[in-house]
Amino acid sequence: MKVLFIGGTGIISSACSSLALERGMELYLLNRGKSSRPAPPEARILYGDIRDAQSVLTALGNQTFDVVVDWVAFTTQHIETDLSLFRGRTAQYIFISSASAYQTPPSSLPVTESTVLDNPYWEYSRNKIACEERLVRAYREEKFPITIVRPSHTYDRTLLPMDGGYTVVDRMLRGKPVIVHGDGTSLWTLTHHADFARGFVGLLGNSKAIGEAVHITSDEWLTWNQIFEIVAHAAGVKAELVHVPSEVIARYDPQWGAGLLGDKAHSMVFDNSKIKRLVPDYVASIPFSRGAEEIMAYYREDPARCVVDESLNQLYDRIIAAQRSANPA
Repeated sequence: MKVLFIGGTGIISSACSSLALERGMELYLLNRGKSSRPAPPEARILYGDIRDAQSVLTALGNQTFDVVVDWVAFTTQHIETDLSLFRGRTAQYIFISSASAYQTPPSSLPVTESTVLDNPYWEYSRNKIACEERLVRAYREEKFPITIVRPSHTYDRTLLPMDGGYTVVDRMLRGKPVIVHGDGTSLWTLTHHADFARGFVGLLGNSKAIGEAVHITSDEWLTWNQIFEIVAHAAGVKAELVHVPSEVIARYDPQWGAGLLGDKAHSMVFDNSKIKRLVPDYVASIPFSRGAEEIMAYYREDPARCVVDESLNQLYDRIIAAQRSANPA
C-alpha cells in the first residue's frame, strides 16, 4: 500500500509512521524537513510546504496514493487546498480532526461518534468542526473518499499532560504547590501514541472506513487529581494540589482558560466500539502510570530538556495566593 503523510513526524504521527513502515507500507512523508523529530530512515521524503500548493505539486509530480493523511490541516482553507491537490490522486483521504470538537460540555457520557459537534469555547475546535463539515459535503457531492479521525489527548514520552509542562514537575520537585483546575475530580482520557497508532494504521486502506468518522482513545479514565498524582509518583515526590476554578484561571490567562473551558475542564470519556469494529485487533494497552514513567525518564536523560518558565511560575504563585486568600484554611 502506498501512503502519503502530510507531516508524519509529530507526537501522534511519528508512532503511526513507524508502525505503517513496520507493517510493510510504502510510506511517503511530505514536509519541509524542519521537524525536531527525525523521519524514519525507511520513509521516502517529499520536500514541500503544504501551505504552498505549487511546491506540493512539484514534489508530487504525477504520483497517486492509496491513502493520503493530512496531520496538519486546521482550517477550511487548508481543506480546500487538499481537495484541489488530491482529487483523483487518492483512494482514501484521512483528516485528523479532534475529539474536542464534540459537544462541550457533553450532555451524556460516554461520548460516541454520534455525539453532536459543538464547542462554543475554543476556536481551534470550531475550526476542526468546519473542516469536517466541508469534507462531508465533498463526500456527498463528489464522493471524495474521506475518513475523519478524532484523537483525544494523545501523548508520547516528550509530552506532559498538564498545562505548563515541566514547570509543573519542577514545582513538585521543589515542594511548591501546583494548580489543578476545578476540584480535580473530572474524568479525562490519556492515550499513548503507540496505542493510537495501532488503531489508526488499521484504518489505512480500510474500505469500511470511507465516509466514516471515528475517534481513537484509551479505555482508561482518570481524574485530574489522579493524573497529577501519577506524574508526581513517577518523579519520586508527593504533589501538593491547589484547586482553582477554571473560570478563575481563564481570568488570569485567557489562553490557558480557553483550553480548560473548551476541553479539559469537562469529563470526557469515550465509547471505542466503532474503532474496535473497524479494526478488530485494536486495544489500548499502555496505562498512564507507565507512560508517566517514560516521560520522566525522557527528562532525566537530558537536563537541557528540563526547561522552567519563570513567568508561568509567577502566575502560579499569584493565582495560588489569591485562591488561598479567598478561601483561608
